[in-house]
Amino acid sequence: MCETTGGVVNAIGLQNVGVRAFVAEKLPELRKYDTAVLANVFGRTVEEYVEVIRILNDAEGLAAYELNVSCPNVKHGGAEYGTDPVLAAEVVSAAKKAARRPLWVKLSPAVGRIGVISKAVEDAGADAVVIANTYPSLCLDAHTRKSRLGSTTGGLSGAAIKPITMRLVYEASRAIQIPIIGLGGIESPDDAAEYMVAGASAVEVGTAHFADPRASERLVESLEAWCRKENLFGISKLRGSIRS
Repeated sequence: MCETTGGVVNAIGLQNVGVRAFVAEKLPELRKYDTAVLANVFGRTVEEYVEVIRILNDAEGLAAYELNVSCPNVKHGGAEYGTDPVLAAEVVSAAKKAARRPLWVKLSPAVGRIGVISKAVEDAGADAVVIANTYPSLCLDAHTRKSRLGSTTGGLSGAAIKPITMRLVYEASRAIQIPIIGLGGIESPDDAAEYMVAGASAVEVGTAHFADPRASERLVESLEAWCRKENLFGISKLRGSIRS
């Protein structure tokens, strides 16, 4: 990981214990918490996505699946599912047929028209879209002439990406009817509210937890106070309320 102005660049990747070990070792611990748990699902082929979902289907304690389509499809020369409407629809359609729980699709920001991809996954059966993943980035050390990361490039997250991702949420909201979960640079109640005004139904918080592991808990409390101050009886009233 590399801290940068307004954010963090990471090259952590998607390493994990694998779906069977997750079901056997991790999920029992997660079931102890009184909260909805989603499993982020990824693969290099459509068949891998479907196999992971089939294994998770038989496990208790999950509310939904979040399909990560920012992965390279090895059968199509490494092209990311999330940058091609046809590939995105293919993997979402197959995953939806296999899934016995709601299916969210986490989209890549590295697309020309987010509305086209969003519509493609909606038509393929997605129950919601998550916008968006991290932005491809590079951090260099001019003295050593080397990348500051273990791998050459990484993904940028944090406050720096919020205005860019908010535009994607806004554009997607004009193209689809299913809920949008916005994420990117959320650190305050204003940040969460702004995403909802742009068209999001809910938000995810990631990078803020590196500085404060209780960031989400703090945000929920402060967001309630924010709504009272704004005389809002339901935060859903904010959704898509942007004015021209």
